[in-house]
Amino acid sequence: MNKTVIAAIVLGAVAFASPASAEKLKATLDGKSEVPATTSSGTGTADLNYDAASKKLSWTVTYSGLSGPATAAHFHGPAEVGKNAGVAVAIPNAAASPVKGEATLTDAQAADLLGGKYYINIHTAANPGGEIRGQVTK
Repeated sequence: MNKTVIAAIVLGAVAFASPASAEKLKATLDGKSEVPATTSSGTGTADLNYDAASKKLSWTVTYSGLSGPATAAHFHGPAEVGKNAGVAVAIPNAAASPVKGEATLTDAQAADLLGGKYYINIHTAANPGGEIRGQVTK
């Protein structure tokens, strides 16, 4: 094999391997997913990307119909659907939708995220424990 063919094979393998380290995740947020459930007509969605190589989680969270301005938003975990947990990763600047951000995760956080044990919670003054919530899934 000549050097050009070997280089093409190596570059092809690197290009093929890179997308495999990126995980696309999502969440659908509503009041009935809160624990305990709220009667909020608010809804939301989250589009997440996790890059295993850099351990970077990036997100875009979009929401509407809340009882008032969002006072805070977080990833909570580890917890399955129907269970509550503490804040795992803050979502800053959540007062206006859409909310974009990123954070670098620890190995334990990444394992919980990819294991479906994180949920996103958006809090309001009327619902300080959370108005809408959605489990993060692949």
